[in-house]
Amino acid sequence: MKIKGKTAFAGALFVGAVFILGTKLLNPASIQLFVEGNQTAITQIPGLFTLTDVIIIFASTLILAVSGMYLLFFDTDETGSKTKKTGETKQTNEWEKIIKTLEGDEKMIYQKILSEEGIMYQSELVTSTGFAKAKVTRCLDALEHKGLLERKRKGMGNLVLLK
Repeated sequence: MKIKGKTAFAGALFVGAVFILGTKLLNPASIQLFVEGNQTAITQIPGLFTLTDVIIIFASTLILAVSGMYLLFFDTDETGSKTKKTGETKQTNEWEKIIKTLEGDEKMIYQKILSEEGIMYQSELVTSTGFAKAKVTRCLDALEHKGLLERKRKGMGNLVLLK
């Protein structure tokens, strides 16, 4: 996953705002009162927030909310999904070109696999084509030898994948 500039900036703002908000809320300022008159008394009142603290807390909360909303809703990976769809279309176009070069049973088997989006079990291929198991195996061997597909062992059967 590649992090882009805006995402990194929003993430840094989010982390910074959380840190500032946490420190300000956990460590409120102590105010000392000096009473003048007949005598001077110094008294600390803990747990109060000064005007500066309130402004900092408000600003960091605002930054936290805005950066959080950006990260949740506006930072979508649209280019990645477009690239994936374009890549799938390009692969399908290549498979369509390959079909034109094949003949006979190999072409029929290749078309069946392509109609299943390029992946199919060999046993399903036997039932859908109506060919004997040996004939399907020989055709798949020939296509695999040409580098057009590959078979992977899955349990008791083979999974056929177009390359």
